[in-house]
Amino acid sequence: MPSRRQIREATIQFLYCADLEGGPDATSLREPFWDSITESDRRNLQVATFRTVHHLASGRQDRLAEFVTRAETAGAHLSALPVAEPLKTLLTRLLALESSWSIAISKLEKLPKTGDDSDVAHEFELALQNFFKTDRDLTFHRDQFLKKLEDHPSLKAQTEGVAASIRRLQRISDRIRTVENPEKFPEQADLSKLRDSKSEITALKESTDTLVDAILAAKEDIDGKISSILENYAPERIDPVDRAILRLGTYELISTKTPRKVVINEAIELAKRFGTTDSKRFVNGLLDKIAQNTPV
Repeated sequence: MPSRRQIREATIQFLYCADLEGGPDATSLREPFWDSITESDRRNLQVATFRTVHHLASGRQDRLAEFVTRAETAGAHLSALPVAEPLKTLLTRLLALESSWSIAISKLEKLPKTGDDSDVAHEFELALQNFFKTDRDLTFHRDQFLKKLEDHPSLKAQTEGVAASIRRLQRISDRIRTVENPEKFPEQADLSKLRDSKSEITALKESTDTLVDAILAAKEDIDGKISSILENYAPERIDPVDRAILRLGTYELISTKTPRKVVINEAIELAKRFGTTDSKRFVNGLLDKIAQNTPV
């Protein structure tokens, strides 16, 4: 789970970006904000996902070569039987999808796995999504072919070999499905790092969004508290970073049970990290007075 510090730092960054004063609507800002703030973590998750897929797919080339050989033989038999035309069409589709699968993973192998280039990271994410989609399509069409075979028991001898190859390839896809959605397979201990990484990103987003929503909902009361301490208070006259820190700190002082000393000390740390040289003293002094004037 993300730490309190991570959540509060993300909150400050979001409030700063939104600015709350004539800036982008918070709802429309969220997607690009989270794309930016989690870019490094998502990139690491993408690479870890690819490496796991690559490991699980080891040995696939031999299975694929076997399938292609057997598909050619089975296809010749099916072509001679008009009643088997649907099966021949499905088999042809499977061959094309297997080729697409190989192309998709080859593209992932060739893309850079390091660096901070956001365009490359985006391309990697799209390539990974395309790979998983291709694998799902293969699973669907394999299932369709095997089910269709059940309607033609007389063709068992001619198709038994290719059906066995299809099942062998599907076992790889079954393992890959666990990598695409590791959270759905908690019993898979070897996927714990992928599950934890996805969970951390999701939890940080959800926790931060909840805190931001609470601050936005209480904005009028928060600004009222600040203005009761700061003469001639006008939000636009305060540095945007300081304003975000003050609103977070004030919200916690008037609406949560977090100890006042903790709230103020954490606000000071945020001011040190994100503010100017004067932010620490300004935030400390104002929040201390708000705390003194807020009933326990």
